[in-house]
Amino acid sequence: MTAPQTWITELTPLSFLRRSADVYPDKTAIVHGTQRISYAQFAEQAQRLARGLRASGIAPGDRVACLLPNVPPMLVAHFGVPLAGAVLVAVNTRLSSEEVRYILDHAQASVLVVDSALWGTVEPIAGSLETVREIVTLVDPQGPDAGASVEGTTWDALLARGDEGDDLAWEVADERSTISINYTSGTTGRPKGVQYHHRGAYLNSFGEIVHSYHDPSSVYLWTLPMFHCNGWCTPWAITAIGGTHVCLREVRGDAIWALIGEHRVTHLNGAPTVVTTIMNAAEARTLDYALVVTTAGAPPSPTTILEMEKMGFRIVHVYGLTETYGPYSVCQWQEEWRGLEEHARAKLQARQGVGMLQTEPLRVVETLGDDVTDWASVQLVDVPHDGETMGEIVMQGNNVMSGYFRDPDATAKAFAGGWYHSGDLGVMHPDGYVELRDRAKDVVISGGENISTVEVEQAVLSHPAVLEAAVVGVPDEKWGERPKAFVILRSGQSAEPEAIIDHVKGAIARYKAPRDVEIVDELPKTSTGKIQKFELRAKEWGDSATRIRG
Repeated sequence: MTAPQTWITELTPLSFLRRSADVYPDKTAIVHGTQRISYAQFAEQAQRLARGLRASGIAPGDRVACLLPNVPPMLVAHFGVPLAGAVLVAVNTRLSSEEVRYILDHAQASVLVVDSALWGTVEPIAGSLETVREIVTLVDPQGPDAGASVEGTTWDALLARGDEGDDLAWEVADERSTISINYTSGTTGRPKGVQYHHRGAYLNSFGEIVHSYHDPSSVYLWTLPMFHCNGWCTPWAITAIGGTHVCLREVRGDAIWALIGEHRVTHLNGAPTVVTTIMNAAEARTLDYALVVTTAGAPPSPTTILEMEKMGFRIVHVYGLTETYGPYSVCQWQEEWRGLEEHARAKLQARQGVGMLQTEPLRVVETLGDDVTDWASVQLVDVPHDGETMGEIVMQGNNVMSGYFRDPDATAKAFAGGWYHSGDLGVMHPDGYVELRDRAKDVVISGGENISTVEVEQAVLSHPAVLEAAVVGVPDEKWGERPKAFVILRSGQSAEPEAIIDHVKGAIARYKAPRDVEIVDELPKTSTGKIQKFELRAKEWGDSATRIRG
């Protein structure tokens, strides 16, 4: 007998805040400087925001953009905007005015909420946005503009519009409706709007809870920007489990360590460069408890993993993309690894692993027929599970985007053959664990041999004097291409390029070693800490018509 339709509840992370407000009404949900917000107050602010948006003319499906750092209103927006039936567009706070303009216009945002400290980004475009009809300014009481007066609508005024009226239901009519749009970094062209639905955000939250070992005692430090994949869905996940959010406006080593000490932080997320910032801060110390660091964005080197463990950190290595709600796979711990020599164990832990509990298994494939216009007809053939044969990593299921907003052609191409194409190259090991070997465009083909820049980078990073490294392919008259390393040295350390090259030759096959190592003071990075290799390549290739040789 088929169950009545009324027995089915549409999945939405909105239900998480309703439950935690009921179960933990007086518990501290959010910490921001001296500010403390209970779960009951958190839910009340989300309701006020939702009613305020509706009173402002926001209709179901309208886009509400937020240009905010990791502050309490950004957490409130993750619930209040979809509670109003609208779609949240969290905008990268480090973009230029013109980049912000493009996103707001492409998303067709109706309302923009901006932090007063970021007004300088909005001011040049405020009068010429195509669809934004109201700009709301937040003055953060813990921020640099505390106490400042602003013209126009304030955050408090927006909330005040929602002071009257009945509470809205913490539910949605269709779990496949869009909850948020996240724009890609756009390093190779215009950014694309990645659409998340309520169902995917709900399920991804459970994956974050389980694989990062969260429970109601979790104290989560916001080192990961909430504009990045909605903070890997962690605003919803921490709220679901009833943990405490500790806000952080700016990622600095001293501030991170101060908050770890003050609040006994149990969890944080970030790219390996964030991990490096924490490790190498002057305030760094060995902890007397295990602090879980969930890291993604680039494969952490085995050397970094070992160093963090010795300081008391527990590393959870995940892998994903904006198009997969952030983390999609995890390097799932196997108990038999505990008995391995530490470097052998760390090498296993540096792999991208297997699908998280809420996802479908990863595939590593060779694509056949990708030169046709009928992307659905493309065939995907799995590579051998030998840990050697490289192919493209593809995904599908609940935690893959529903598509690119207003870009059906790009959506069709991304889902060629029915699976989302990551653009990342990797291998499948015999134990079913995937290992990322390169971004597709970053493979160095030298004398006909494929060289993984990730492998070379990890060998460079194993040198005791090296803090950060990036390896790219550069032109070579004889071999077509060859790898070159750009290196930042640790504070107080010194190393000659030749010594680093010799070290690499002792760690991996000699032909893979870079011929040149350039010592630099900094590397170009995105706002989320990923090294922008395209900038390094552009410098080396100049105005060459093609940057592929060999």
